[in-house]
Amino acid sequence: MYTMTGLDPQDGKPIEITVRDGIIHAMNAGRGHEEQWLSRGFVDLQVNGYGGDDVNMDEPDPHAIISLTAKMIAAGVTTYLPTITTASEGKITAALRAIARARQSSKLVAGCVPCVHVEGPHISPLEGYRGAHPVEHVRPPDLAEFARWQQASGGLVGMVTLSPHFAGSDAYISGLVALGVHVSIGHTHASAEEIRKAVDAGARLSTHLGNGMPGMIPRHRNSIWTQLSEDRLTATLIADGHHLPGDTIKAMVRAKGIDRSILVSDSVALAGLPPGTYDAPIGGEVELHSDGRLSLMGTEYLAGAALPLKDGIARAMALAGISLGESIQMATANPGRFAGGAGVMQPGMPADLVRFIIEGGGSGLRIERVLVKGKEWS
Repeated sequence: MYTMTGLDPQDGKPIEITVRDGIIHAMNAGRGHEEQWLSRGFVDLQVNGYGGDDVNMDEPDPHAIISLTAKMIAAGVTTYLPTITTASEGKITAALRAIARARQSSKLVAGCVPCVHVEGPHISPLEGYRGAHPVEHVRPPDLAEFARWQQASGGLVGMVTLSPHFAGSDAYISGLVALGVHVSIGHTHASAEEIRKAVDAGARLSTHLGNGMPGMIPRHRNSIWTQLSEDRLTATLIADGHHLPGDTIKAMVRAKGIDRSILVSDSVALAGLPPGTYDAPIGGEVELHSDGRLSLMGTEYLAGAALPLKDGIARAMALAGISLGESIQMATANPGRFAGGAGVMQPGMPADLVRFIIEGGGSGLRIERVLVKGKEWS
């Protein structure tokens, strides 16, 4: 038996959780005053890298995924989806094999990584919409290629981000959904009709809504409004204070509702490293600022996301007036629906728990203690 105590983010009251054999055995009212909050472990649907470990390295390495998993846990994330971005088929399948080998060799990775998110390569080839994805590897969706991904990984691909402007997108989406794969719309210049058809075919997510788009778009006829108004879509948002202004986050969450809003980090390998100048695989010379902004050297242009999910939770509160309970829901139970049911704190569920303190000024969370399947992480 193991007991963990803290304040419940949902109501602010002390709570005591008893763990037995890696499972939450009981939840009861706690006693006295606690300075720390207690939550289910965070769930991140979009992780390209962190702390120097890169999911998309040129020579994929299972040891990097094992190292990345340990760093994610230390940041309070007990479930995450390694995210492979647009590349050649050979590079994508190599990355998938590396993740599969990491899961086979490490019970920790197997428990924290339920599946893989492939962001692309079926996205818009247009400048701005494409973001940092290499245009030479953008291509139409192909169920035969998807089958090769699954063969290479043992069926690990559980989420795919695409732009539904391609001919045949509807058949591709319905084919993936029939296999239990979640389809998300992102990096897209698709029309309102194309987006609605994609949703009819089974797409249920919007990838980092409001990003992966040019700075200037038509004020009415653009994919943001269509995705915000489509009640069947759940939006993922990067709340680092750099990718979306606070007013935008507030408006988007109001449009989608808390239940259909998810916080993601979209972190790159440089996330979590000390401020300074780095040579990045995409973008070349970049500058990591003390506030977590990662930009192309000498410019204001973003070169990726560099803050962990725990900081996005705090900044969503500070920027958009979202309560702690709502922000935690957007980083646990909501993404957990797309990650094998993770992120739920109740008896009978795996004891993935995190205790934290909100740092001064709401800039982030300080992780104090983490349980993974009932085992304390140190």
